[in-house]
Amino acid sequence: MLPSITFLDLETTGATPLRDRITEIALVRFDNGIETARWQTLVNPEQPIPAFIQQLTTISNEMVANAPLFKDVADTLLAFLEGSVLAAHNVRFDHGFLKSEFKRIGITLRQKVICTVKLSRMLYPQHKSHGLDAIMQRHNLTTIARHRAMGDVDVMLGFIESAQLELGDAAIKNAAAKLMSAPSLPSHLDANLLDDMPETPGVYLFYGDNDLPLYIGKSVNIRARVLSHFSSDHASTKEMRISQEIKRVEWITTAGDFSALLLESQLVKTRQPIHNRQLRNERQLCSWKLTKDPLAKNLLELVRESDINPVELGQLFGTFKSKRQAVEALRSMAEAHQLCPRYLGLEAAGSGACFSSQIKRCKGVCCGKESPEIHYLRLQQALIAHRLKNWPYAGKIGIREHSGENDKTQLHIFEYWTYLGVIENEAELAEKLQESSQLKFDLDTYKLLLKAFNSPKTQVIQFNHLAV
Repeated sequence: MLPSITFLDLETTGATPLRDRITEIALVRFDNGIETARWQTLVNPEQPIPAFIQQLTTISNEMVANAPLFKDVADTLLAFLEGSVLAAHNVRFDHGFLKSEFKRIGITLRQKVICTVKLSRMLYPQHKSHGLDAIMQRHNLTTIARHRAMGDVDVMLGFIESAQLELGDAAIKNAAAKLMSAPSLPSHLDANLLDDMPETPGVYLFYGDNDLPLYIGKSVNIRARVLSHFSSDHASTKEMRISQEIKRVEWITTAGDFSALLLESQLVKTRQPIHNRQLRNERQLCSWKLTKDPLAKNLLELVRESDINPVELGQLFGTFKSKRQAVEALRSMAEAHQLCPRYLGLEAAGSGACFSSQIKRCKGVCCGKESPEIHYLRLQQALIAHRLKNWPYAGKIGIREHSGENDKTQLHIFEYWTYLGVIENEAELAEKLQESSQLKFDLDTYKLLLKAFNSPKTQVIQFNHLAV
């Protein structure tokens, strides 16, 4: 499969490397296709094992009480991994725990890895599930020690052996080689950058020769997304220029994708990176505001973004990048619904029937054939699909997001579609809620919130229901 590969599995006290600890390690190493080492050990995690984890793994607190600490087995483990590729099922999990454990004792783990979940997907794309249980069922594999480290390693080995018999050695080697041919950083960047780059949600910033960012992006996996820029730098002029100009990379971890989207939007607007266009605040957004008087001659008023009051958003219709786009959209609507362009403010005031009425494209409110009230109702009906949403809450709200991968929690505060900031410490909550808010409409924030409100995963906290 590979010149040297070590199949490894861990059992842990939980799913968060920064908080939880390893309770068992097992590995089997192969060199040139021959098994050269097999090793397993319990590990004292220096913290209690939760009851449901004990039930799942059968590893109890009593079993690990006299087991070695991780620092006591670290050198042995490093010796087994030296010069070998680490293979694990969902390697991101096991590799993350190993990096955290080694970091606690002052060692930076630099290890090439391959994921057998990804290998299974590549070899068996016709199947939907690629967890160990699904693989066991698919290949008729059995084990008496599922959820124990060596038992799960044996399942991985059984999978590889079965795939070799079904597909041949060449197919396994080609798939493994493809997975291992991950992109690398450009030669002018420090190769050690990858050792520290997190595989968690957040925002990354590319810099050139100065402190002005070249590009700002976001991802649920910062490391993978940054590397993807360099794997495809030949595909577009923009990616090629970024790859050539970049001198350093910075990143900010977040509690999830929503937090990353918010931060990306804020940073792009404030830092104005030259290769970001979509989120840069260069447009002159405008919207139509409907008068409350059906008898008015100009029923609609064009409102610029700077004049939009988020409290009255429900009175606005459409978001347009320019006055020209807004006028064209309104003219098309008038033609489709036989509305009077004169009453809509698209034509200068005059007497008698407008031109559209003369060619049967207006029902004649301008010349008494239709009452202003009926025309106004038809206009409201035509606009309804473009109406912006009223703020659906009584006051300020918070949207909470938590990442189990980096154990980060963030609470984002909003009021009337305005982003008021983020807190990561509950002690700051009362102070943030008492701050006076300067309400300002931002289309990107509005769209993010609309999507968040429609997601069942979004945790919304209504502060008017809480005693703060």
